[in-house]
Amino acid sequence: MNPYIANTQNDVAEMLKTIGVKNIDGLFVDIRKDQRPRSFDLPAGKSEMEVVQHITRLAAKNAHDLTLFIGGGYYDHYIPAAVNALISRGEFYTAYTPYQPECAQGTLQALYEYQSSICTLTEMDVANASLYDGGTALYEAALMAIRVTGRHKILMDGGVSPIYRKILRSYTINLNIEFVETPVAHGQSDRAEINKLIDDKTAAVILQNPNFFGAIDDHSDIIATAHKFGALAIESVYPISLGILKTPGEMGADIVTGEGQSLGLPLNFGGPYLGFMATRKEFIRKMPGRIVGQTTDLNGRRCFVNTLQAREQHIRREKATSNICTNVSLCALQALIYMTLLGKEGLKELAQLNLDKAEFAKKNLEKIKGVHVKRSAPTFNEFTVYLPKDANAVVEAMVKKGFAAGFPLGRYYKGMENYLTIAVTEKRTQEEIVQFTKSLEEVLWN
Repeated sequence: MNPYIANTQNDVAEMLKTIGVKNIDGLFVDIRKDQRPRSFDLPAGKSEMEVVQHITRLAAKNAHDLTLFIGGGYYDHYIPAAVNALISRGEFYTAYTPYQPECAQGTLQALYEYQSSICTLTEMDVANASLYDGGTALYEAALMAIRVTGRHKILMDGGVSPIYRKILRSYTINLNIEFVETPVAHGQSDRAEINKLIDDKTAAVILQNPNFFGAIDDHSDIIATAHKFGALAIESVYPISLGILKTPGEMGADIVTGEGQSLGLPLNFGGPYLGFMATRKEFIRKMPGRIVGQTTDLNGRRCFVNTLQAREQHIRREKATSNICTNVSLCALQALIYMTLLGKEGLKELAQLNLDKAEFAKKNLEKIKGVHVKRSAPTFNEFTVYLPKDANAVVEAMVKKGFAAGFPLGRYYKGMENYLTIAVTEKRTQEEIVQFTKSLEEVLWN
C-alpha cells in the first residue's frame, strides 16, 4: 500500500466493489496498454542537490535555441518588457480567484478591462473573465450552444484545429452529442458539404479563421445558413489576425473563442495559456465561467463586482453551466497589458507585419525545386507547403540546422505526409527567412 494514502486493504476492496471492478488494474482498461502506469512503486527520495542536477541534465536535452517557424495555434511573438514588469508586481502575481470580490477591487477591475478588450477585439457584446486555453474554450462553447438550442448535433469544419477537435471529443465522450465533420481541404470551408450536413437538429457549426492550414475565410454566408436552421455559429479565431481581418462580430458569429497565448504570453511546454470567450448579450446567462461587471456603491463611487458566477459551487448543481474552478487571471492580465501597450493602431501594424513577412517567405520558398506553396486561399501569417519529401523527416533534419521548420500535417491528416504548415511572425527577420530557405533547400536536395 502507498504510505501516503491512509486506505486499508478493506477500504480499497470496498471502493473497488462499489465502482464495479475486480482490482486496481480494472480502473485503467480504457487506456491503451502501452500508456498505462507500469508501476506505482516510487523510487527512493533524492536530495535537493541531486534533484537539481537531474532536472538540469534533462533540460539540457531540449533544443532551446531554435529559430521558430512553427505555429499550429501557438506562436512566437515578441513580448514587450513592460508586460513582465507589471505582472510581476506582488499585488497581481500573488492574487488568486476573488472569492471575496469586494476586497479585490484591483483584480476585478483588471478582469473587467480584459473583458472589455476582448469584446473590442472580436466585436462581440460580452466576454467572460477567461478560460483555461483555446481548446477547452471551444469545448465550453459547444456545450453552451447545446444549452441554448436544446439540440445535440455539432457540425465541425475540417479546417478547425485537430488538437481542438480531439479535445472536444475527449471531453464529451460520456455525453450524448453527435459530432459531424466536413472533409478536410487546404483552402476555405467546403460550403456545399456544410449546406448538405446542416439541419434542424444542429446545435452549432464550428468554424476557424484562419483555419489550421492558414487559410483566411469570410464565414458570413455559412453563419447566415446556420441561423436559418436555428443553429448557432461558433468561430475560433487567432487574435493577432483581427488587427486586419474581418471580425467574427462582423460576420454574425454567436460565440467566439480563441487561444490567447499570442497576446503577450510566452511559448511554454503546454502553458499556462489563456482561453478567451465572447458572445452576444442574449446568451450571457448560458455562458460558463465568471463575468465581472461595473456598478456604483452606496456613495456613488465606481466599483466592480462578480456579476455572474456560473459554477456549480455557487448555484444548484443541475442548473450550473460550468465546473470551472478558477480562471487564469494572471494570464488574462498579461493579455490586457499587451493589448493596451499595442493599442488599436499597434495591433493593425503588428498584423500587417506578420502578413508581409509571411508573403516574403512564400516567395522565397517557391524558388526551391519541388516545393509548392498552396495558394487556393489567402493566408495570414501561416501557410501550407507541399514538399518532395516526408515532412516529418524534413523537420527532424531542419532541427540540426537550428530551425523548428513547421508543423507536419501528416501527424493528424492521413495522406498529407508531405505537407507542412509554416508560421512567420514579426520576430522573424529577413536574414532568418533567407537562411531558412537555404537550409530547407539543402535538406531537400543535398
